[in-house]
Amino acid sequence: MPDTARVIFHPMARMATVPVNTPVLEAIRQAGIPFESVCGGKGECNKCRVVFVKGSSTAGSPASVKGLTPEEIGRQYCRACQTLVTGDCEFIIPVESRISQPRILVSHTDLHIVPAPVVRKYLLKPSPGTGLPAAHRSIRLEGYTGTRPHMTRQQHDELLAADGMVTVTITAARGYPEVIRIESGDTRDRLYGIAVDLGTTTVAGALVDLVTGKNLAGASAMNRQITFGEELLTRITHARTPDGREDLRKAAVQSINEVIGILAAAANVPHEDIADVCIAGNTVMSYLLLGRDTRGLDLPNPDISRDPVIVPARSLQIEACDGACAWILPAVSRFVGGDAVGDVLVSGMPASRDLSFIIDLGTNGEIILGSGDWLASVSCASGPAFEGAGISSGMRAMQGAIDHVTIDPSGCTVSFTTIGNTPPLGICGSGIIDAAAAMVSAGILDFTGKLVGSKPGVRTGADGPEFLLVSHEKTGTGRDICITAQDMLYLMDSKAAVCGAIGVLMKKYRVRTRDIRHLFLAGAFGAFSDMKNIIAFGIVPDFKNAEYHSVGNGSLSGAMACLLSQDMRTQAQAISRQMVYIDLLIDTDFIEEYTAALHIPGKKEYFS
Repeated sequence: MPDTARVIFHPMARMATVPVNTPVLEAIRQAGIPFESVCGGKGECNKCRVVFVKGSSTAGSPASVKGLTPEEIGRQYCRACQTLVTGDCEFIIPVESRISQPRILVSHTDLHIVPAPVVRKYLLKPSPGTGLPAAHRSIRLEGYTGTRPHMTRQQHDELLAADGMVTVTITAARGYPEVIRIESGDTRDRLYGIAVDLGTTTVAGALVDLVTGKNLAGASAMNRQITFGEELLTRITHARTPDGREDLRKAAVQSINEVIGILAAAANVPHEDIADVCIAGNTVMSYLLLGRDTRGLDLPNPDISRDPVIVPARSLQIEACDGACAWILPAVSRFVGGDAVGDVLVSGMPASRDLSFIIDLGTNGEIILGSGDWLASVSCASGPAFEGAGISSGMRAMQGAIDHVTIDPSGCTVSFTTIGNTPPLGICGSGIIDAAAAMVSAGILDFTGKLVGSKPGVRTGADGPEFLLVSHEKTGTGRDICITAQDMLYLMDSKAAVCGAIGVLMKKYRVRTRDIRHLFLAGAFGAFSDMKNIIAFGIVPDFKNAEYHSVGNGSLSGAMACLLSQDMRTQAQAISRQMVYIDLLIDTDFIEEYTAALHIPGKKEYFS
């Protein structure tokens, strides 16, 4: 019997060769197919559906079909994480399990920064002894006034031997000047940097001209780590072994390089001209990119360095010029990382005396309260519910996702829109928030988040009560799209975690809703969700005196700011060191605030 088997995946015609008894999910990972796997292969989410076509596998076994409907089982559906490859076989990746054409937020704050990057180019100034032997010459760089830059013996000899115009690239990324590149001719107008937002779900990047400060191109991709699990704790668990850490490190690097490749091609910039890289991400993402041991990040108050990490880009296998450094924005705590520091940096909050909140909800929630005088932060396990994951009919924001919902209270008739105006495949985060708020307004949900059985559209499904949003004949999958009672439990838990976290900061610092003057919403949550529905469902208190600002991808904006300016890097370090962190895992106030938020909308003083 062969030790390996060939697995073919349709319709993308990808193939993987894996050892016998390997889960189909692992074969999908090896084939490089973007694929839904919220729980990371633990058999809990039932999102990793595939269709068995032919060959030898355990498709149809009790473990492979657990939790699937009789109709799905009849159509040869099975769970990829619980189906083993026992010989050559073929599977279809159904449309609802694919990750394609995602709506990734790449918009950023217009920074208006005068370029003062840590990387600069200088012409070699001809020495008076040009006609002399190399040993008697000196090296003078036109316009350079700093201390003598570090250089290798080979670089030193190359500069001494130069008999024509030469351009020297010098970086001060590591705190001292060093030569990273020598080019023939005058290339001072070709100096570029890459800013990266390394998100848990998505990776976004920008290619920046470091001479003019102009943003030349933007691009995005899915974080290839998602097949190892949506949530941070799932990835921390996978990274407990050296092999697991390497899986996740490679996936992060591949994702970053995919974005860099798109950017470089769009602007026709060779990788060798990329002289600097700035990366912002949450603490777990930064650790995984660096291949660090993440054990301890799932425990309260671990010792986290608040210094930026500066390493050669090529040591991380990031595609840039040989001497380029990667500057990773400093973290604050185990779950408040450089992405949150970037949010604060570009919001203008450190320069204001007004009280402000920054709320950045993705797979992990990061919330910051303060002003130019002080900053305090919390992180909350909002889960990926507001990104469409963990919901029975949920999906990420891509073509076919329901992104907005209204419900007529008189007859509970549902109206909706989808991304791309195509038949719906599922519902994404903004649609889920709209649906929940509309269901409350129509009386379909009571104040505890439970479905009201007497309302039109509420019925008993396979897992209990559910509300029908779209019937199967109108969907692109042939299956009903519903909000189930279990979905509502998850949504109520997520909304209570966020509102409870906000409440902890307000309580500890004796802040009332009317005291807040600015609310900055970062990320896709702020860009695509309806603020009225966010408040109506009780995710965020009603700050009546506040101005609401969507800062777009604050993490990417923060990385761009640090790419363009040494002063911005200094400010980022100051923000990380100034910010207080309150760990909700051990905070006694959080239980009280969380419990109070388990009804809709929440505490009276927050919503009246």
